[in-house]
Amino acid sequence: MRSLVLIRVAVPVPLFGDFDYLPPPGMDPQAVAVGARVRVPFGRTAQVGLVLDNAVEDSEVPQEKLRPIAEVLDAEPLFSAEDIAFLRWVADYYHHPLGEALLHALPTVLRKGQPLLPAQRQGWRPTANGRGAEPQELSRAPKQRRLLAWLQQRPEGIETAELGYELGPCRDQLKALEARGWVEPCVPPARPGERQLQPAPALNPAQHQAVVAIRETLGGFAPFLLDGITGSGKTEVYLQAIETALEQGRQVLVLVPEIGLTPQLQRRFKRRVREPMAILHSGLADGERLRAWQQVRSGEARLLLGTRSALFTPLPELGLIIVDEEHDLSFKQQDGLRYSARDLAVALAQRRGCPVALGSATPSLESLHNAQQGRYRHLILPERAGGAQSPPISLLDMRALRLDEGLAPALLQGVRATLDAGEQVLLFLNRRGYAPLLACHDCGWVADCDHCDARMTLHQASRVLWCHHCGARRPLPERCPQCNSGSLRALGQGTERLEGVLRRAFPEAPLVRIDRDSTRRKGELELRLNEIRAGRYPLLIGTQMLAKGHHFPDVTLAGILNADNGLFGADYRAMERLAQLIIQVAGRAGRAEKPGRVVIQTYHPDHPLLRLLIGQGYAAFAKEALRERQEARLPPFGYQALLRADARKPEAMQAFLDQAAEAARRRVGDAPVEVLGPIPAPMEKRIGRFHGHLLLQAESRPLLQQVLREWVRSLPPGRGGALRWSLDVDPQELF
Repeated sequence: MRSLVLIRVAVPVPLFGDFDYLPPPGMDPQAVAVGARVRVPFGRTAQVGLVLDNAVEDSEVPQEKLRPIAEVLDAEPLFSAEDIAFLRWVADYYHHPLGEALLHALPTVLRKGQPLLPAQRQGWRPTANGRGAEPQELSRAPKQRRLLAWLQQRPEGIETAELGYELGPCRDQLKALEARGWVEPCVPPARPGERQLQPAPALNPAQHQAVVAIRETLGGFAPFLLDGITGSGKTEVYLQAIETALEQGRQVLVLVPEIGLTPQLQRRFKRRVREPMAILHSGLADGERLRAWQQVRSGEARLLLGTRSALFTPLPELGLIIVDEEHDLSFKQQDGLRYSARDLAVALAQRRGCPVALGSATPSLESLHNAQQGRYRHLILPERAGGAQSPPISLLDMRALRLDEGLAPALLQGVRATLDAGEQVLLFLNRRGYAPLLACHDCGWVADCDHCDARMTLHQASRVLWCHHCGARRPLPERCPQCNSGSLRALGQGTERLEGVLRRAFPEAPLVRIDRDSTRRKGELELRLNEIRAGRYPLLIGTQMLAKGHHFPDVTLAGILNADNGLFGADYRAMERLAQLIIQVAGRAGRAEKPGRVVIQTYHPDHPLLRLLIGQGYAAFAKEALRERQEARLPPFGYQALLRADARKPEAMQAFLDQAAEAARRRVGDAPVEVLGPIPAPMEKRIGRFHGHLLLQAESRPLLQQVLREWVRSLPPGRGGALRWSLDVDPQELF
């Protein structure tokens, strides 16, 4: 037994286990708070770690090898005991080093060892010069002009967060006005109760039943699946449940899959909720994220709206969790700690004793299965709010049709009729760029990526070939690199090419394209979405960014151009993803009093699951898809873990996976756990490295977890350059 009292620290390194340290010289170990950050020596480096225990009396490390903590960074804990217990459980379930999981839950600046921000509200106000400045002087900077005019109406100051609610992201504009000497930072006065809130609208019977069901469970764990068709008023159900939770003094966490969905929810919440709200997503500056994190942790902010990582924010008085668009793949982290925010939201609600509502118009098959098994209470919203009708969906058989750059004549006629009626058209094509393939007509040369088993996408406007997998670019060649022919052809269609076709066909109609290329600048997406809602653009072209959760009341025709891509995918989830995408895109049409319709171009109009989806709806499709999954013993009727490995040389990757497979089979023994593979990844060469897979599958989650716990810790470290590996528990993509 040691006479020394040690401090146990989680360090963010790719090693399982905790690390013991001596307290700082002359410091009582009890003064180093559990849940606080410390700076510790680790090998030849210094790391920021988190204290797990300050009363350790025994250690496996010899006393002479123990080193003291270099610096205590926090006087008070950043995480409570229940926060640490939850994160420990997360690390254990996903078989990820605890130190990396704990530090993942901190804002970036805190991971680097920087201090917390002062506990005061931050805002901006006009200076004396700014109060007298004429906004017209900023005629060439309309965003700055609007911002200055807004601040001049609030000379005493306004919170930075409230500026964001009203005007969208404006950090660059604030800095520009500050450089002119027209605005300055300040501590704005509190303005409690000033905003006039909108009254809650009347609910239809299904909405009312859903709100009552959630309200009645506040104070205890209860999982709900809110299954409502697009436009059925799920957000209003969220809002009325949120209002009740806030009135009872609880905090609320709302998770959304994409940054692009936060502004519209933010506006709706602000019109209805008086309590302070915080926003957390990767589009914020580091300082903004830290400020929001601190406001939530301190209890100052009562409502937190964020993307998946917001789940790990300490909420001391958590009383309700909402997961909007719960089916969305974006809730699954695809690197590092590969967690599912949707699944962890349910686990967190269970631990904190509060209800959790998972909402979607196209619920995941896992959530539907949980509802069928009675694990979730199934709340169904079967009709659109306000009396709007769901749009009919028709299949447009493209076989034997003569297309105009990928567009069928009937769809073009529908676009013309809709524009002539003064309404909006949305055309969905989930492929950015001009064309997915550049080939030589004479010799057959194809523009392949040098680093991936993939074709390079042609981006005509910038005249580059671009690999969308590794990011490699090269100039567009004038002639074929192989035979020097000038007969280079762009094959296939992307959003950039579709934009050109429509501009030529409908030159009088303003058009906007929404994809990653056209919305790269900060604030650009929100600006374009606002312009769409204001009716500036009759023609809308977009990828998934345009299909998710947006409300466009004037869209009455939605066209889906490349649905066939998901019909025969290698991943068994491909058809589920396609069905969800079709219904989500269809949901953008006919959301107000104007009826809408949806047209799907396809070369496979007789595909049985596609016809079932179109003819009988998503529920019928999901029932049949679940039956097929059950026959194949695939999730949700089985549980999976995917070991991915990559190396510079294929032999190294293969040798590691062969050894891992043999070790797994020894661990499994006679237990009913399948070890499948190893096999090359669907795209074996990616970013200059060779990738392979090993899949473990079982019908029992506890059994699979037991095997993984012993097996993963036996594998050699794999974070170096020569060989890397990662484990994905409950994988959502087999790429």
